[in-house]
Amino acid sequence: MENPVQQLRVDGNRLWRSLMAMAEIGATPAGGCNRQALTDEDREGRDLFVRWCREIGCEIRVDRMGNLFARRPGVDNSLPAVMTGSHLDTQPTGGKFDGVYGVLAGLEVLRTLEERGIRTKAPLELVVWTNEEGARFSPAMVGSGVWAGEFSLEYGHSRKDKAGKNIGQELARIGYLGSEPAQPGPIKAAFEAHIEQGPVLEKQNQVIGVVTGVQGIRWYDVTFSGTPCHAGPTPMEDRRDPVQALAGLCEKLYAEVKAYSEDARITCGDLRAEPGSRNTVPEMVVLALDLRHPTTEGLAHLHRTLYRLAEQVQKTTGVTIDVREEWYSPPVAFDKDCIGAVHSAVERLGYSHRRMVSGAGHDAVYVSRVAPVSMIFVPCAGGLSHNEAESAEPGHLEAGCNVLLQAMLASAELA
Repeated sequence: MENPVQQLRVDGNRLWRSLMAMAEIGATPAGGCNRQALTDEDREGRDLFVRWCREIGCEIRVDRMGNLFARRPGVDNSLPAVMTGSHLDTQPTGGKFDGVYGVLAGLEVLRTLEERGIRTKAPLELVVWTNEEGARFSPAMVGSGVWAGEFSLEYGHSRKDKAGKNIGQELARIGYLGSEPAQPGPIKAAFEAHIEQGPVLEKQNQVIGVVTGVQGIRWYDVTFSGTPCHAGPTPMEDRRDPVQALAGLCEKLYAEVKAYSEDARITCGDLRAEPGSRNTVPEMVVLALDLRHPTTEGLAHLHRTLYRLAEQVQKTTGVTIDVREEWYSPPVAFDKDCIGAVHSAVERLGYSHRRMVSGAGHDAVYVSRVAPVSMIFVPCAGGLSHNEAESAEPGHLEAGCNVLLQAMLASAELA
């Protein structure tokens, strides 16, 4: 006979209302969200989250990286906590669900338990990580990275945006520079719910992705240095044009990445030309480059390919090319017991599902270095994310939240 608690379900309508309320903060005319890390909009979103958590009796802590923790005590608070959460910051033209779904799905789990009077042996902890996106401050996932020991606190606080403001200053400005050490306590298991941010689940008509790991990511700043000169009088053959070198490198790199593996990814996400005048050949162009692959060997191959091709293009164009690695996140395999808890919950709930590797980086990557972790994916329309048109079905969001609820209960155990 099924345990009555296994029949427990979240309130999908309440989850949707919470998502739509949070989406009003930083709402864009095109229907998305611009709630970049440590802006006034981020502060407003954090304030709303804190208010909601206090309404159900959670204890709130803020660490020195601004990571927010809402704790629902267990019957035995000496036991390691069961954690969930994600992030509230968005891309400049982000959507309503990336990151925020994982936070508010966790909140809905806590609300459901509170209204039913259900206690767990272990405490439950819901976290909002600082600057997951890396849109305003590079690198991505820096809040969870400092917390997990990947980066020093000094490094985290020193990250600057394009205006020269750093994370430490902006945390203080918005009132979220906490006093708690940015380091983990004992954690039994951690789960992160998220939209897939890709098209696989939707194409295969699956409701849940049981995530087994995350592919590796390497970020680079590639600087092309040439000679600035007048656009009219200077013949093409006499130019050291950094844009020409950029085009040559990109053409070669895209071709080799595509030929190497269908799992390989390359993205040129940001370009800056200096001095930035229409009728002047630039002196310098800086390219922000993203390479990804699910295996360590594959990512290492792409890394070597980038340096090899940059050297080739430098020789043929006379433009100096400097490749600087900004960030490296190796491929991650999640914990088999946490994967098992998610899979068992999906099976009991009867949702269609598939096992999959995440193509995007998540805070779960750094959490996995200090605790057992897995993730739960739900479909998003057309696979679109980092886009104001990002969309997800309320029923799919509810299903993912139900899986999260059951996985957390299995790990925390009923009192």
